[in-house]
Amino acid sequence: MSQVIHDPAWINSALTAARPQAISALLRYFRDMDTAEEAYQEACLRALKNWPRNGPPRDPVAWLILVGRNAALDGTRKRSRDVTLPPDELISDLTDAEAPLVERLDDSHYRDDVLRLLFICCHPELPATQQVALALRVVSGLSVAQIARAFLVSDAAMEQRITRAKARIAKADVPFDAPGPIERSERLAAVATMIYLLFNEGYTAGSDPARASLCDEAIRLARLLLRLFQTEPEIMGLTALMLLQQSRLPARFDQNGEVVLLEDQDRALWNDNLINEGVALLDKAMRHNRPGAYQVQAAIAATHARAAQFSETDWAGIDALYAALERMQPSPVVTLNRAVAVAKLHGPSAGLSMIAPLEKALSGYFHYFGARGAFLLQLGRIEEARTDFDRAIALAGTPAQAAHIRNHLDRLLQDAKPNAK
Repeated sequence: MSQVIHDPAWINSALTAARPQAISALLRYFRDMDTAEEAYQEACLRALKNWPRNGPPRDPVAWLILVGRNAALDGTRKRSRDVTLPPDELISDLTDAEAPLVERLDDSHYRDDVLRLLFICCHPELPATQQVALALRVVSGLSVAQIARAFLVSDAAMEQRITRAKARIAKADVPFDAPGPIERSERLAAVATMIYLLFNEGYTAGSDPARASLCDEAIRLARLLLRLFQTEPEIMGLTALMLLQQSRLPARFDQNGEVVLLEDQDRALWNDNLINEGVALLDKAMRHNRPGAYQVQAAIAATHARAAQFSETDWAGIDALYAALERMQPSPVVTLNRAVAVAKLHGPSAGLSMIAPLEKALSGYFHYFGARGAFLLQLGRIEEARTDFDRAIALAGTPAQAAHIRNHLDRLLQDAKPNAK
């Protein structure tokens, strides 16, 4: 164990995994987002000092909650020398002692705290974009830069968005009790969006285990959501989509942590259990005959999963599904994804024509320049491809993304050498 606890990556993973549960519990105590976040940060700092020296706690989540709670209380007591304390009932249910807390942590009810916090963040007082951004920041601990990347906006704009959301929540005097059935239904779409963005953050994080664990957390939250909305086909579709995408995890990166494209993946490494569960859930959702964007995306992922080889992929079917998705949820990113299917069917020129109008909207999007560079490369327009690959590297969100594009550039240089002689 001593080797494990001296591994900074292990500690980082433990702190990342514990954050949703710890923040949720601290918010329940203090009923203030800033106080809960500060308490958790203080607990993390103490964990970084304590765990390498004394070994990991039996339950890292319980340890972080207790230490964070005590640290925040110490701060409150110090300030109380100059300021009168508010009534206890306004602070929290702090009569809990350590033993009951640990018992509650072991109780399955405790895990629902995270979903409760998600529904609080998705309060109707906030615009939809602020709801999701706040949930990603508070619940999942994503950095402002990571959230800004997901929304395709600048870091400064996202910082302002989150700050305004917190101010609105505080001003609205939002109750921190669990929302009732009606409120949950009203906020369901925003919570589903947040869960999928959380999954995407982990999915695009490369082979970093700390960020990749966000995929497992998102799937766990989706399963909890399904317990609350057992007949909602879009939540079935969301869960199916994430299961199908996660099934490819063992094949998505090579031994060096570099990206392996779908066409080059060893499909024997795909997780059949996740595929079967995802397909069964998608079939169940479609029987409700209420199609939605998550169901369509899950159907696209299922089409890839059903192809025994990349060459057997039903590109016409995928093109049709993306066309349906464009009608339901128009977006330049959806069109960009459809262009890949169109290029497989009709050649790179068709794909290039489809994405040409998207350059302004996707000028800060890594995948746009990666895809355009690939189309140009297939057409033999080498210098233009090189320029786009350079732009893609500049926009890469992870080392794995940058390394993947650099491989394209390396091949271009190697191909160019014989011509230079």
